[in-house]
Amino acid sequence: QVQLVESGGGLVQAGGSLRLSCAASGSIFQINAMAWYRQAPGKQREWVAIIYSDGTTSHADSVKGRFTISRDSAKNTTYLQMNSLKPEDTARYYCKANLRGGGSWATFRDYWGQGTQVTVSS
Repeated sequence: QVQLVESGGGLVQAGGSLRLSCAASGSIFQINAMAWYRQAPGKQREWVAIIYSDGTTSHADSVKGRFTISRDSAKNTTYLQMNSLKPEDTARYYCKANLRGGGSWATFRDYWGQGTQVTVSS
């Protein structure tokens, strides 16, 4: 069984910063990539950033230059450093991991966390 647990959300004023964490635990054999998504009320979930096993990263245009994804491979943890936050960044932020658990015989699949709320006040 694999679990993803996000933390670090909260209430912050516009222009402020937050650092989200996502820790993957359980029977993990190999992680291909970890990513952040967000979903605001009444809107579809949107992709924010991704980091691959080789360290390659990519960020959505809406957060480029303000958010930075990183990881600690030894801890199976990914981080999202969010700076210069805007009210439109308000959303529930979800972590997704593409990984295979158990062993080399397993196939890669996506796992999601429960999310952490980020609220940016103006």
